[in-house]
Amino acid sequence: MSNEANSGTGPNNPAPPGGFAPASDLEPPKKWKVVGPGLVVAATGVGAADMVATLAAGSRYGYGLLWAVVVGVILKVVLVEGTARYSITTGNTILEGWRKLGRWPLWYFGPYIVIWGFVYGASAMSSTALPLAALFPAVPLWVFAIGTALLGFALVWMNRYAVFEKITAILVGIMFFTIVGLAIIAVPNIPEMFTGFVPLLPEGGLLYTLALAGGVGGTITLAAYGYWLREKGWYKPKFMRVMRLDNTMAYVMTGIFVIAMMIVGAEVVRTAGVAVSSGDQGLLDLTGVLEVEYGVVIAKVFLIGFFAAAFSSMIGVWNGVSLMFADFWANFRGKGSDHKDAKAHGKYFRFYLIWLTFPPMLLLLLGKPIGLVLAYGVMGSLFMPFLAITLLPLLNGTRWGIPAEWRNRWYTNTALVITAALFIWLGLYQLITKVSEAFAG
Repeated sequence: MSNEANSGTGPNNPAPPGGFAPASDLEPPKKWKVVGPGLVVAATGVGAADMVATLAAGSRYGYGLLWAVVVGVILKVVLVEGTARYSITTGNTILEGWRKLGRWPLWYFGPYIVIWGFVYGASAMSSTALPLAALFPAVPLWVFAIGTALLGFALVWMNRYAVFEKITAILVGIMFFTIVGLAIIAVPNIPEMFTGFVPLLPEGGLLYTLALAGGVGGTITLAAYGYWLREKGWYKPKFMRVMRLDNTMAYVMTGIFVIAMMIVGAEVVRTAGVAVSSGDQGLLDLTGVLEVEYGVVIAKVFLIGFFAAAFSSMIGVWNGVSLMFADFWANFRGKGSDHKDAKAHGKYFRFYLIWLTFPPMLLLLLGKPIGLVLAYGVMGSLFMPFLAITLLPLLNGTRWGIPAEWRNRWYTNTALVITAALFIWLGLYQLITKVSEAFAG
């Protein structure tokens, strides 16, 4: 990699504002590291909920929905590439882009990121604590929940991006080889797997299909990719090829991981005739099946992989969404993204990191108040179509500052429209489900 990229000075030496870069900046670097921000955003996006959804789909429909996983990977690649392409060709963050569209994106994003962070914080703590509590049943779950939250807080508060990226890479390696290894042990039916790549919709499988296509690798953290690029130093057009390869390979790995979970659902859970619970508890159900089928050691190794997936999602959000909040608040106050308060480890970043960690601990004791659950469901269900819809003008219009050579092609616009429609459909279903669960609880 060039000295510029190795220095990691992207956030402290931001890319110039919109306009064409010099010809030398359009050349890819001669050397670059394989592990990049794409791996971080993919690892952050694959959490316990995605694992359970894929496991349930595999146990119910076998390999029939593998094609939906492929569709989900492609759509997420398009979304993440779009946010990154806007940032590295204009020198603007996605928040600056939204600001160019008017004040309404900031007025939507502000309440969303505050409420989302409060509710997600408690959910992430519980997800990370579950496998530890299963490994060490003598210790109460809330102890692990608070302990892992404090550990994640310290790792993000004290370390810069380079260290955070290495920690994430280790966790990804653990979760990847654990789950893929488990899929290999399960001995997948290869001929049947190939039939799953044919786009057919099994009876009663519409909602599972939407969930798989929409749940492969993240929601709000997709928009954090551009910020991690700046932290990495990949913030000029000469890193376009590197970014695209990094993004594509990361989601290919995510797709392999999700397919491995589907194999486990199809070959282990389905064969055992066990119904997995909804929510994170479904992974503990799988642990019981694995212990019966393969023994205690395999079951405990799976719990370690479960923990790695949940904890990597936690620290990814703690870092990436804190960066987004810092940029949002700086732009909302008119300071702009180049102000010191908009940077990593600035006062806005640290405020949101505290917000993610400590207030949600109250929800572990009090439960989730119905008003927060409803607001979280409404805003959360609309974020993905919001991102796809806002990328359409940002990546096409001449007034937004993106050079003509980097604007969308017709097929990219088509993919964004499909993505927006898919997530609106899925979002409405999630919203109805959240409302029903909130009032039922």
